[in-house]
Amino acid sequence: GEMDLQILSKIRARYPGVTINNDAIEPSASQVSKYKEHVAQASNLENIKFTWHKETADEYESRMNAEKKTKKWDFIHMIQMLYYVKDIPGTLRYFHSLLESQGKLLIILVSGKSGWETLWRKYSSSFPLEGFCTFISSGDFPKMLDSAGMKYQLYELPSRLDITSCFVEGDKNGELLLDFLTETSDFSRTAPPELKRQVMEELRKPGCSEIRDGKVFFNSSLGVIVIE
Repeated sequence: GEMDLQILSKIRARYPGVTINNDAIEPSASQVSKYKEHVAQASNLENIKFTWHKETADEYESRMNAEKKTKKWDFIHMIQMLYYVKDIPGTLRYFHSLLESQGKLLIILVSGKSGWETLWRKYSSSFPLEGFCTFISSGDFPKMLDSAGMKYQLYELPSRLDITSCFVEGDKNGELLLDFLTETSDFSRTAPPELKRQVMEELRKPGCSEIRDGKVFFNSSLGVIVIE
């Protein structure tokens, strides 16, 4: 809910006094709970109606179709969530169909020019990927959206992540960062030694990171797609 509240504050500033309906689709009970906590602690939320659906995007689509319901929206965002969707083109088509005539669909995920692209294209088949459906980056979207006939703009959000601690044996923060980069719980201890060696080597290469002043900065840039 942190990003939602930032987005909502921008919308309220642009359209003061307008009633805003905010529906969240989130399968994780703990994430829904955190979102509700943020709302409870926030101020200036009058005129905003919150509804939480504890379900996946697929479950929401199936339920709405079964109930023969269609709700139209001015703005829909999918931030760092399409990795967990089995049918990405189908999900995009469905939610795109829910947009009002001037509506926008915002997608944010890892950039096709990031270190994620290099690391994951090479090693994702060796990672357990628990809960992950597929690796996808912004580089996969132009072809997909062009074939669907959707109008869009593509932007880059440059970002660098200091992963120097990953190379310090026994560093707890470094181990957690490695878990994050590989989507693997306890990667340092559970990965086969050769895989770990290859991944650590790859993380130092220019395709993934930049070494500056003795530190390793991972290219964690994001891709932003705005669909009309």
